[in-house]
Amino acid sequence: MEYLGIDFSCALGSLRDGKIPEKDCLLPLISKLLGYCIVAASTTVKLPQILKILKNGSVRGLSVVAFELEVVGYTIALAYCLHQGLPFSAYGELAFLLVQAIILVAIIYYYSQPLGATTWIRALLYCAVAPTILAGQIDPILFEALYASQHAIFLFARIPQIWANFSNKSTGELSFLTCFMNFAGSIVRVFTSLQEKAPISVVMGSAIGIATNGTILSQIILYRNARATEEKKKK
Repeated sequence: MEYLGIDFSCALGSLRDGKIPEKDCLLPLISKLLGYCIVAASTTVKLPQILKILKNGSVRGLSVVAFELEVVGYTIALAYCLHQGLPFSAYGELAFLLVQAIILVAIIYYYSQPLGATTWIRALLYCAVAPTILAGQIDPILFEALYASQHAIFLFARIPQIWANFSNKSTGELSFLTCFMNFAGSIVRVFTSLQEKAPISVVMGSAIGIATNGTILSQIILYRNARATEEKKKK
């Protein structure tokens, strides 16, 4: 019995015999199910951040460069996974995250008027290059190098935001729910990537996500608790 590329026959067969499915049977099934759960959750992961900006009409405390680099990183990662022919459950969330990240950057641009010339140049350059990368119409060696660089891109996408949070002792309009979902998704994706036998570079990307998203999540909790304590003292 197979559905959406998930083979249930092994597990169901063991259960019918009154036995607990063995590890070699159960882990791949759990990995596939978790993979699709990540894909499903990714359709709304950035929605809390988008709604918070629209509600407050502000991008206070948000690093524009950080969100721009995130778009670049998602583009490269998605193109690489498509090029490698990985199963959709192993990378599907990247497609939804990319679309939401682009929308988020557009909203940040809107609330950051007036935009400088360099911002427009970066945006136009992305629009010109991204379709070629997603189509895989570049030299394979360059593709590998580009994918290797995306780990650094995601790392440097988080560093400006982490530094801004530290400097301001505040996380501004960052959404706790979005950051938590990013953190949890990275943890689960390490497990599913290992089970799907994805390239080690894919696993490394998720590990970096755990470290950086975990740092930002910790900052949100730390600075909001500190602010709540200060407000109580004033009262």
